[in-house]
Amino acid sequence: MKTIKGPAIFLAQFMDDVEPFNNFKSICEWAAGLGYKAVQVPSWDSRVIDLEKAGTSKDYCDELKGIANEAGVEISELSTHLQGQLVAVHPAFDVMFDGFAPEELHGKPKERTEWAKQQVKWAATASKHLGIDVMASFSGALAWPFVYPWPQRPAGLIENAFEELAKRWMPVLDHCKNEGVDVCYEIHPGEDLHDGITFEKFLEATGNHDAVKMLYDPSHYVLQQLDYLQHIDFYHEYIRMFHVKDAEFNPTGKSGVYGGYQGWTDRPGRFRSLGDGQVDFAAIFTKLSQYGFDGWAVMEWECCIKSPQQGAEEGAPFIDAHIINVTEKAFDDFAGGSVDEETNKKILGID
Repeated sequence: MKTIKGPAIFLAQFMDDVEPFNNFKSICEWAAGLGYKAVQVPSWDSRVIDLEKAGTSKDYCDELKGIANEAGVEISELSTHLQGQLVAVHPAFDVMFDGFAPEELHGKPKERTEWAKQQVKWAATASKHLGIDVMASFSGALAWPFVYPWPQRPAGLIENAFEELAKRWMPVLDHCKNEGVDVCYEIHPGEDLHDGITFEKFLEATGNHDAVKMLYDPSHYVLQQLDYLQHIDFYHEYIRMFHVKDAEFNPTGKSGVYGGYQGWTDRPGRFRSLGDGQVDFAAIFTKLSQYGFDGWAVMEWECCIKSPQQGAEEGAPFIDAHIINVTEKAFDDFAGGSVDEETNKKILGID
């Protein structure tokens, strides 16, 4: 068993063009002031990091670490969610996802894919420069439009999709392995890796690549009605990152998992601030601690009701209260005695 590190906070949803959210120094000071011990950095946001520079200069990464440390926090991980998404985009989503890439790549899906792969590679090298051996990402999606089979999917369609997905990711994964950095895919609706089965499909398609790992976020499992506790039992060996995010699912006679195309406030499945949803975090922290997860517990704020400032203020003490300082001895050690093999045989009645 190991003690989880935390609390940490994912900065993506808090970035803004006003102080203290518009530069790395001030947002780190803001996070430290709320009780967070680390920040997870969105690598696509130039207000907090120059990714190309970080991927090519250890001195620059040392500067970033120094800024964070001086503010009172560490850098827990880098995130490449948006770039990972662009590694594989079905044409139906090209226009919508163009916004994640530089303007000169809009309408150029092949060039955009190569740009995204380079971005993830730079983030892996930057992680190594920062002394971090994990990185968050999305898988992207080629098969998502066909998640519900109507009309029936042609035979081999999903296999072809995962073969292509693996083909695109393999050079990136090889680079990450060489840098000593695992890619922790967030299991997320909208991605081809959206549950345990699809994670296994990708793992198989990549030849069980050593760099393929998982970011565990129970909120996405609540919205899918997937057993988020048993999921840990199945995949704890792959879970190397943890987003602490709450959610609720309240189906009605009118709407369920698919949400009826409604906005977040009106959907049966909604993300909530920590403690306001239905996730059993006591059980999650217990299981992760039991299985030896010693990464960061990172709050990700996405709530359709509560303000981000209140969510951030409440998040640090919530996580802190759930972190288990694991025991180094059994509770009944006091009743034990000094025994040896001969004594054990005597107890068992063995000559």
